[in-house]
Amino acid sequence: MTIPSVPRTLHRHVDVEGTRVFYRESVPQRPDAPVLLLLHGFPSASHQFRRLMDVLGAHYRLIAPDYPGFGHTEAPEDFTYTFDRLADITEGFVQQLGLTRFVVYVFDFGAPVGFRLATRHPEWIAGLVVQNGNAYAEGLSDAARGFIALRPRDPGAEKTVRDLLTLPATRGQYEGGTAEPHLVAPDGWTLDQHFLDLPGRKEAQVALAFDYRSNLALYPRWQAWLREHTPPALILWGSNDMFFPEAGAHAYLTDLPDAELHVFDTGHFALEDKLPEIAPLIAEFLDRTG
Repeated sequence: MTIPSVPRTLHRHVDVEGTRVFYRESVPQRPDAPVLLLLHGFPSASHQFRRLMDVLGAHYRLIAPDYPGFGHTEAPEDFTYTFDRLADITEGFVQQLGLTRFVVYVFDFGAPVGFRLATRHPEWIAGLVVQNGNAYAEGLSDAARGFIALRPRDPGAEKTVRDLLTLPATRGQYEGGTAEPHLVAPDGWTLDQHFLDLPGRKEAQVALAFDYRSNLALYPRWQAWLREHTPPALILWGSNDMFFPEAGAHAYLTDLPDAELHVFDTGHFALEDKLPEIAPLIAEFLDRTG
C-alpha cells in the first residue's frame, strides 16, 4: 500500500500594523512550488481550508490568513472594520511574507479583499480561483440586495444583521443548498460560531455588513482590471448559493471569456461537500499557472 504524501502545516502569527495576523501555511516537497493565497469568507476563517491544505499542501504552498475580526487574528480594540482595512492588513501580510507572485483563491468576503489586492498590485497575481466570490450585479440575490441596502439608522437594521450571527444562521450557511448535507461536517460552523461569540466579534461583523455596499461601488473597477489584465481564471460555483446565485459565475465570462467554469450542485461553502471534485481542478490549474 502506498501512503500519499501528507504535508506539514505551519501555524504562525505575524504583526501587521499592530494586528497579530494568524495564518496557516503548508510546506510542499518542492521549495519552488506554486503559491496559492487562500482568502476566506464570512463567517469563517482560515480553518475552512484545512482539508484542501491536507489534500494539496504537499505539492503546492498554500497560505491562508485570518482577517481582523475573524479566527485567531488579534486586532487592536480601536481597529476600524471596513473592507478597505481588511485589504490593508492582507496587503501588509503578503508583504511581510515576501510573496511577489501567486494565485489567489477568493471566496465570499475573499473577493472584495482579493480584488482590492489585485487592483493595487496587479504584478502579484498569477491567476484567480474564484469560488462563490462575487464581482457582478448579476451575482446578487434579492436577499443579498436587501441585506446590502440596510443602513445603520434604519429601524431594525442592526437586529437583522445580528440575526445572521446566530448558530442556526451560521449552520444554515454551511448546509443550505447542499444536495447531501450529511457530507458537511459540523466542525466548521461550530468553530465559526465560537469565534463569532468572542467579545467584540459581533460588533466587527455588524460594521462590515454595513460597509459591504462599498464593494458594489468597486465592481466596475474590478471588472475593468479583469479585462485589462486577463488573468488565467478558474471559476468554481455552488449553484444553490442563497447570496450569490449562479449568474454571478457566468458573469465573469463577460470579461474573461477564456476562464474555466465549473458549477456544482451545492451551496455557498462548496468545498465542504465537493472537495473531491474541486481539489483536482485546483491542482491542474496551479500546474498550468502557478
